Amino acid sequence: MSSTLQNIDPYTQPSFTYKNRLYRLLWSLVYIALFRFSPRPLHFWRSFLLRCFGAKIGSHCHVYPSVKIWAPWNLSMADYSCMGDNVNCYSMAQVSLGFKAIISQGTSLCTGSHDYESLNFQLFALPISIGAKVWICSESFICPGVSVGEGSVVGARSVVTKNIPSWTVCAGNPCKSIKPRLVKTNEDSSISSNSH
Repeated sequence: MSSTLQNIDPYTQPSFTYKNRLYRLLWSLVYIALFRFSPRPLHFWRSFLLRCFGAKIGSHCHVYPSVKIWAPWNLSMADYSCMGDNVNCYSMAQVSLGFKAIISQGTSLCTGSHDYESLNFQLFALPISIGAKVWICSESFICPGVSVGEGSVVGARSVVTKNIPSWTVCAGNPCKSIKPRLVKTNEDSSISSNSH
């Protein structure tokens, strides 16, 4: 479903199609009545509700009741992925989470912004891709169009404006690479990113 209307005046006209606005209204009612105040352990129930609105939710996913999801039909979560408390999934465009990806509490996944150089302050949306085994730490902000590579860690309160390579530890505003992510084996030896 197309999200944004082009060449309109955002100050006096809606930025989204009637169909999009109707779907979001229906989702808002379901969110308030059945999702937001559901018991915390009922991840299967919230996954079911999201699937009813077009989300692609794998098995054993955890989506906590305080998570805000703008458009479920633009959300894809692989098996065992998680969105923690108060995550804001502003899914004007596709948001995809890989296998065992963790989005920690208070993080914003923001796919929409405005072209401040356009005459009509044009709204636009770009997808966000979070790879397998990624950990996005608390209160980070992921900008539109960003891809976070497999196995990477984004430090708390980071602002991610550019793609993050796989198996990297990064942090800051703007987010920058700090070091490779090393993962210990059962024998307490480390394997580097080159091993993945």
